[in-house]
Amino acid sequence: MTFVLAILIFVTVTLAVFAFGAAAMAPTSVLGSRLRALGWQRPEVEEKPAIKERFEQALNPLSKALPLSASEMSRTRAWLVQAGYRDARHLTIYSGIRMLLGLVGLAAVVLSGAGLNSPMLLVGIPALGFFIPRFILKRMIKDRQLRIRLALPDALDLTVICVEAGLALDQAMMRVGEDLRPSHPDLSDEFHLLTLEMRAGKPRAEALRNLVVRTGVDDVRSLVATLVQTDRFGTSVAQALRVHSDSLRTERRQRAEEQAAKTTIKMVPPLVVFVLVPILFVTIGPAVIQLVRMLLPEGGR
Repeated sequence: MTFVLAILIFVTVTLAVFAFGAAAMAPTSVLGSRLRALGWQRPEVEEKPAIKERFEQALNPLSKALPLSASEMSRTRAWLVQAGYRDARHLTIYSGIRMLLGLVGLAAVVLSGAGLNSPMLLVGIPALGFFIPRFILKRMIKDRQLRIRLALPDALDLTVICVEAGLALDQAMMRVGEDLRPSHPDLSDEFHLLTLEMRAGKPRAEALRNLVVRTGVDDVRSLVATLVQTDRFGTSVAQALRVHSDSLRTERRQRAEEQAAKTTIKMVPPLVVFVLVPILFVTIGPAVIQLVRMLLPEGGR
């Protein structure tokens, strides 16, 4: 009973913390912040809700209590950027949530009394609360990378059309980013950031490499390598993008065929557990019962 109570307390507080954390870590408009930084429009004072501001202030000391080295902090910041959270405060909120969930798990085990009899619970539940945000962050990164990977061929087709219409590559990417915002907002934001970095004076090759770092997608890395090579040797951008788009679609089809081929193997364990075992019980069960009654007439009655 104490173990169930500890689990219920931990799950309840965890859900409450993540509800507030989801509201606090919602990504802001990246394009608007970059434009304000470049001075294209007057900065607007953003009023934070009181509950969000208090939540961030409460997590600030907890995040400072988390011992992180410079390399771990840099890696965590890169993960947050790949998940779409680029503000500096997101690292503080993420670290604070990890510490808070660990302390909540420890408090739930201690208050319920389950940790007195089981040291595994005393260590396991706080560790689970500490690592749950990392698992969720990894899942968010994979989902965002998948969305970017699926949107990339369409973006390349639109870029080819814009380049063949006479636009430069920078202008074509800016236009494609605007057109993709309703259907593919993740890739649209990345294209806007890429365009703003190049307009701010950063070399195109460096801005493209930053795009690879922000997304972490292999298809984007190959696209950047193609664009850098095209820019270096002066070949046709439209032709290179068209060939690369066709290769991406071919890779997507091959991935789909690979997943379809793996389906039969993945279906074996469910079939064995949920189909074969019941069939064995139904077919062999009556014979086993009859055999028991014949061999043990008194015990089988």
